[in-house]
Amino acid sequence: MTDQLLPVATGRRAGRVVADELRARPLAASLTALTAVCAAAAGLIAPTVLGRLVDAVDRGEGTIWPFVWALLGAALLSAVLTGLSAVLIARLGETVLARLREKVVDRALHLPSATLDRVRGGDLLSRVGDDVAKVADAVTSALPQVAGAGLTVLLTLVGLGALDWRLALAGMVALPLYVTALRWYLPRSAPRYAAERVAMGERSQALVSSVQGADTVHAYADEARHRAVVDDRSASALGITLGVFRLFTDFGWRMNRAEYLGLAAVLGVGFFLVRSGDVTVGAVTTAALLFHRLFGPLGLLLFTFDDVQSAGASLVRMVGVADLPDAAAAPRVRTAARPAVELRGIGHSYGGPPVLVDVDLALAPGERVALVGASGAGKTTLASVLAGGLDPAAGQVLLDGEPVADLRAQVGLVSQEVHVFAGSLADDVRLARPDATDAEVVAALETVGAGWATAMGLDTVVGDGGRELTAPQAQQLALARLVLADPPVAVLDEATAEAGSAGARDLEDAALAATAGRTTLVVAHRLTQAARADRVVVLAAGRVVEEGTHAELVEAGGRYARLWTAWSARG
Repeated sequence: MTDQLLPVATGRRAGRVVADELRARPLAASLTALTAVCAAAAGLIAPTVLGRLVDAVDRGEGTIWPFVWALLGAALLSAVLTGLSAVLIARLGETVLARLREKVVDRALHLPSATLDRVRGGDLLSRVGDDVAKVADAVTSALPQVAGAGLTVLLTLVGLGALDWRLALAGMVALPLYVTALRWYLPRSAPRYAAERVAMGERSQALVSSVQGADTVHAYADEARHRAVVDDRSASALGITLGVFRLFTDFGWRMNRAEYLGLAAVLGVGFFLVRSGDVTVGAVTTAALLFHRLFGPLGLLLFTFDDVQSAGASLVRMVGVADLPDAAAAPRVRTAARPAVELRGIGHSYGGPPVLVDVDLALAPGERVALVGASGAGKTTLASVLAGGLDPAAGQVLLDGEPVADLRAQVGLVSQEVHVFAGSLADDVRLARPDATDAEVVAALETVGAGWATAMGLDTVVGDGGRELTAPQAQQLALARLVLADPPVAVLDEATAEAGSAGARDLEDAALAATAGRTTLVVAHRLTQAARADRVVVLAAGRVVEEGTHAELVEAGGRYARLWTAWSARG
């Protein structure tokens, strides 16, 4: 089963998503745009005042104080409007990003188990972590600057044209050089930024794999190899980043060349226009100041392509996840009865040899069936099919003889990997049913024998930053959630595997209590679970090879009997 990357949206699709979010907030978007235009227009006042001051001095007219006060007022107005514009742009951008982030996290949480098994953990982690951070940073810093700079450039060119069309044409001499620089830079930089994001995902994958398997790495003294992998992925990401930076510095001197040529053209044309009497010295001064004022905004626009393109590469990766089909869209209507379950003709593979081959399995209402077999026999895959986390390549699951739109509404799953969520102990259990009362939470905990939890107190903070729970205690919380959710069908996928031998019996008793009366499939890690089940089904190479009660299979002397003998010999 090879690792895959999650999909990446096109730039056009990402633009439509952002535009849709802006259209959903017309008042905020309009106010933000108007403020940005006013802020850019206020910046034109000072060069105009200075030009008129030059003409006034040239003609020996009046005092300079009105011009000084006008300059001070223009500076104050420009500062206030620029600050307000930056705040409004960042606020609107953060709001749009928050909605997109919610969609990304929602889709990530609803990814089917089969998809999560196929995709690289580092890729998903980087999309909900690094990519969100990169876009958020661009929204709060680069976006206000880019928006302000773009409007400043546009209005400044309009101002140059209003002074004299020939001065505007002179300033536009620099445009071909700007365009040439961009045409040189963009095709080279965009692929490198995309490669940089992928390399960062690879680096995250290497880090996640090493950290999650730290105990195993230590046990086999394999730290050097894992460190070498992390070093290699980090060096690869660093190499791409340095290459992008070198490209960016080459882009910089091309921009400076355009600025110098444009300013020289404005001053040269202005000299001849003043000499011919077509314009005043003040008008040329205003034109030169306006063009010089373009240096900052144009440089900012072009140099922030570094941040904009990096954020764009992250944005299309986020939209790629947000556009995944909504797996939670099907109606979730629960049946009140404990249904009969039938898995009919189930077949599945992960791109290689089949994992399940035409499996038929029936569970009577309220029956507890244990699924046993060697590692790789297909037990977890079959359990995932019944739990609704995996769509089989062939076959279907029926409840009371009818297919179900969303099995997750009917089936509660408790797996070996249990997470303790940060928050109060009561809230952790109440995840299964948010409207449950404290009394119902306590009853669920008592059902699974978690007296330690009620003694500790329902308000005790557990999870990250709180009290650390043992693996058996975390598993009891998961079983308590199952009791609180009260699904008609339950699947326990090695749900007692984390318990040591001393606590195994207690946890098995808790699992029995939690599933009492439910139609239950148990993937049995411990054969004592199989011995306490109503029926045992043995899988081998994706096929059902034996089934019957524990006593019947032991007496038959087949595969299960050999497994039981080996298990019993372990004591």
